[in-house]
Amino acid sequence: MGKPTGFMEYDRNERTYAPAADRVQHFREFIIPLEDNEVSLQGARCMDCGIPFCHQGCPVNNIIPDWNDLVYQGNWKKAVNVLHSTNNFPEFTGRICPAPCEAACTLNIDDNPVTIKTIECAIVDKGWEEGWIKPHIPEHKTGKRVAIVGSGPAGMACAQQLARAGHDVSVFEKNDRIGGLLRYGIPDFKMEKQVIDRRMAQMQAEGVTFHTETHIGGSMPVEKLLEEFDAIALTGGSEHNRDLEVPGRKLDGVHFAMTFLPQQNKRNAGDTIDSAVSLTAKNKHVVVIGGGDTGSDCIGTSFRQGAVSVTQLEILPQPPEKENKGLTWPDWPNKMRTSSSQDEGAIREWSVATKSFEGKNGKVSAITCVRLNWKQDDNCQWQMEEIAGSEFQLKADLVLLAMGFIHPVHEGMLKQLGVELDARGNVMGSTEGGNAYKTSLDKVFSAGDMRRGQSLVVWAIREGRQCARSIDEFLMGSSDLPR
Repeated sequence: MGKPTGFMEYDRNERTYAPAADRVQHFREFIIPLEDNEVSLQGARCMDCGIPFCHQGCPVNNIIPDWNDLVYQGNWKKAVNVLHSTNNFPEFTGRICPAPCEAACTLNIDDNPVTIKTIECAIVDKGWEEGWIKPHIPEHKTGKRVAIVGSGPAGMACAQQLARAGHDVSVFEKNDRIGGLLRYGIPDFKMEKQVIDRRMAQMQAEGVTFHTETHIGGSMPVEKLLEEFDAIALTGGSEHNRDLEVPGRKLDGVHFAMTFLPQQNKRNAGDTIDSAVSLTAKNKHVVVIGGGDTGSDCIGTSFRQGAVSVTQLEILPQPPEKENKGLTWPDWPNKMRTSSSQDEGAIREWSVATKSFEGKNGKVSAITCVRLNWKQDDNCQWQMEEIAGSEFQLKADLVLLAMGFIHPVHEGMLKQLGVELDARGNVMGSTEGGNAYKTSLDKVFSAGDMRRGQSLVVWAIREGRQCARSIDEFLMGSSDLPR
């Protein structure tokens, strides 16, 4: 633990943001970190709560009290090692994880949890700055070959763990750069891409081979992997977008968020986008449909591109400003949250459904909406109904659909493999027993969003690590990799 009385002596102090007026002028990260001495004081706030609920709140089961205490004691180098014992990429989670660990913190009972995410990010950033993070090159090679399909956080975590166990690991990515949604879904202002690149360099030194622009089931047949590798891990994303089939959907200017967001990341990387398909919010009234993280990313990107206005529509009712801790803690609560992007000037509308898109000369010009009333039926299930006479229109030059993802794309690799799917359309694979993460096919495993559905980066890392252990056991009969 930290200082026994630290939580009473020191106030919660979080990282701050650069002013909105400044940060919308660029696509760089804008979080202002704490000084080392202040991070140490925040570590001192970690109390001896007996049962560290933060462990349960964190999908990778970070040993949070231990590295909080180490930072308080000034032993940063050991803190780096403890942090990496459960999380391959804490610089990812320290930037973009919503921090369910903080919701589970005992000090969150009075809304003052330990700044776990801030401390985590400070530890790993210091580790890189000091040169403490180095490749873990295996002493022996097993001679076994493993193919990882998909280079997002699940694939990267799985690949790194297997390489450290001595296997020959190849990662296949259909895009031109490694990282999956970390590369082309997360905006640079939330996580700059050199953060991915330096991990890639570490992994390459550990023996991982990366293959970009290699579409398994497309440019490369699945049979090639089945023939050449001893095990295969399917770690792609949940990329089948949830669509909105209303009149006017085919108008020019109505696009999926994941058509819009990757283009800006490519521009930031120095690529040129073909003018025939280029999307920009410059000088436009933008409407984002969907109230989650992807919608928030669309907002921040639109403001940086020079949007005139951005309105975000959410079909669900506005959540309460404060949760009932007696009912929710230590679980993740449904409460009102405002992201940094939403705080940059977005108009947010709740309990709104889209009726149609209106257009002129084939291009969207407005969106027709209706307000909703939510109420519980006799079975306590929430039902929505349109409020009569509540229809309204919003000016819209660009509409971005950010309503989530249904399941992985089935066409191509999954259909060629004939792998069994679950009721939601994800690749079936249990996380329990001796065949954890194994699919219906021999030597084929799956982890991350492709197996469990759309989720958090931290869940992807957990699944990638656990899938690696299961593959190692499958290949070698036993495994020393952590569970």
